[in-house]
Amino acid sequence: MKVVIVGASFAGVAAALEVRKKHPHLEIILLEKQATLGYIPNGLHLYWEKKIEHLDEARFITKEQLENHKIQCYLGATVQKINTTQKIIHYDYSEQEELISYDKLIIATGSRQLSEKIDGSAHESVLKYKRYGEAQAALAKVEESQHVTIIGGGQVGVEAADLLNKQRKQVTLIESMDYVLFKYLDEEMIQPIEQKMLEKGVNLKLRQTVSSIEETEDQKVTVHLGEESVTSDAVIMGVNVRPNLHFLDAQVELHMDQTIAVDRYLRTSVKDVFAVGDCIQLAGPGEDMVYIPLINNAVRTGIVAAANLMEPTVTFNGSLRTIGTSIFGYYIASTGMTEAESLFTNQTIETRRQTVRLNSLPNSDTATLKWVYNADTQVLLGAQMISTANILEKINTLALAIQTKQTLEDLQQKDYFFHPAYSPMVSTTNLVSWMEERVDEDES
Repeated sequence: MKVVIVGASFAGVAAALEVRKKHPHLEIILLEKQATLGYIPNGLHLYWEKKIEHLDEARFITKEQLENHKIQCYLGATVQKINTTQKIIHYDYSEQEELISYDKLIIATGSRQLSEKIDGSAHESVLKYKRYGEAQAALAKVEESQHVTIIGGGQVGVEAADLLNKQRKQVTLIESMDYVLFKYLDEEMIQPIEQKMLEKGVNLKLRQTVSSIEETEDQKVTVHLGEESVTSDAVIMGVNVRPNLHFLDAQVELHMDQTIAVDRYLRTSVKDVFAVGDCIQLAGPGEDMVYIPLINNAVRTGIVAAANLMEPTVTFNGSLRTIGTSIFGYYIASTGMTEAESLFTNQTIETRRQTVRLNSLPNSDTATLKWVYNADTQVLLGAQMISTANILEKINTLALAIQTKQTLEDLQQKDYFFHPAYSPMVSTTNLVSWMEERVDEDES
């Protein structure tokens, strides 16, 4: 039996390795459009942070490692068309059109940074660096630029603003929402970061929608937003990524946003065809299916699809949209539902915010936490954290608590180690029961 995986993304590689583990004798073939394999999408940020010395180090796997697992990988293989009735894939490889048949197909083509709503977003001067070749070009362009405009105030955009600000670049960040990191934190939690951005000289343009981008004769780039415009040396596209699935035939059902419709087992509308990673919607923190293109989701969907390759046995549990990062001197983390999106659920929600010491010493750092929970059952639905100390690992505990439907009382009873130099008398996540401040609706 032959398993073909289109796309050697995180999801595609995870699926290939899991298929090999569960089915040692199957033939597994990966078709990857890029000429390089395993590039980490935020590799350029790692380079700017001096976490790595060369972009080439930003890789999570090599072709040789896959081949050691008897997984064939064709790099530079661009899929043009898939006939799901005949189970045939048409792809370009080494300047020739090739055909390959499959018994099972997993679509894992990832996503791309491109806005169909912004005219001129496809210009070469508009930098995207999700892929290795793009990152190389962006690195060279940014190094020679003094003023950089970033479109999008999500995690990628704010991280880029921080790193470029540290390089003493002039930075303009444009975001259409009321505040940055809108998907992950509520407004009062993000205020310290926005204040620090302004103090550092970042030109923050909120509630602004970009209409078009044009290149000027003096090799600069002008971003138009309403009656205003911003001209800079380079533009970084930090808007939401989208899948590119032009090669699918009409048998594969799509959502309105052009993601592939799948069931709980990650099966598409076509027998023997699965879809994973950034190609699909997931059950989100609320009650609806949403598009959540995160690496941890990609890996998990790849593993689940592989588990269901022969028979549907493992359902995908959905995503809490768990993130963590360090920006402008703060560590921030978030998981589950925010208060802003709780307005769209049928649950009665309460929120609390508190500030706690991170160890028992008098000069201890503090962390501000926000809890979102069901007012009737006290079940935890979401959590947000911000601190000048590294509290990122704690968000995993809270994500697990949400996933297992823990109540506030359950969190109070959780057992954690104590050492006065490294922890508070009671763990930060136990302190949910000692909350001193309720965030009323009129405060948020």
